[in-house]
Amino acid sequence: MNHEVVEKNIGLMALFMVLAVSIGGLVQIVPLFFQGVTNTPVEGMQPRTALQHEGRDIFIREGCVGCHSQMIRPFRAETERYGHYSVAGESVWDHPFLWGSKRTGPDLARVGGRYSDDWHRAHLYNPRNVVPESIMPAYPWLVENKLDGENTATKLAAMRTLGVPYTDADIAGAKDAVKGKTEMDALVAYLQSLGTALKNKR
Repeated sequence: MNHEVVEKNIGLMALFMVLAVSIGGLVQIVPLFFQGVTNTPVEGMQPRTALQHEGRDIFIREGCVGCHSQMIRPFRAETERYGHYSVAGESVWDHPFLWGSKRTGPDLARVGGRYSDDWHRAHLYNPRNVVPESIMPAYPWLVENKLDGENTATKLAAMRTLGVPYTDADIAGAKDAVKGKTEMDALVAYLQSLGTALKNKR
């Protein structure tokens, strides 16, 4: 086909662009669904506890992913600061994944175990208490808000339909596992779980 015909016909040009992007996407993305490395959890990885799962929901609700990524790229500058680069097996049970790309604050992919629970509580209550130059907002209401666990079992059951290996016992005990805990407890539990599967493996 004459290039001039395509260049002068915006509809035809758009059709070929969509076709090229579609073929390229299929060639790059579809094989990932069949590769073990992208579908197999890191050895020894356990599903999040009910409390950690609630903490993840709070992390999403408060918009933390807007400032904190959870994906360390395989570059020296990244790994020296944050630790081992992220691997696909760490995210197979994340629905949705929270890799992110913005780093107004530091990456959190390996934050689990780096600080104490008390440090996280102080930091979330008022970041300036532990990092004077921080621009992160404070979240004092997390200490006051209590979890009732009414929807926790439903959430875990939904995750099980997506492939997360929660047992009947996990789901049955979900409400009691979180009831009476604060949102601060849940968020700290979630943060302390991040990146620990790969750390434990290494």
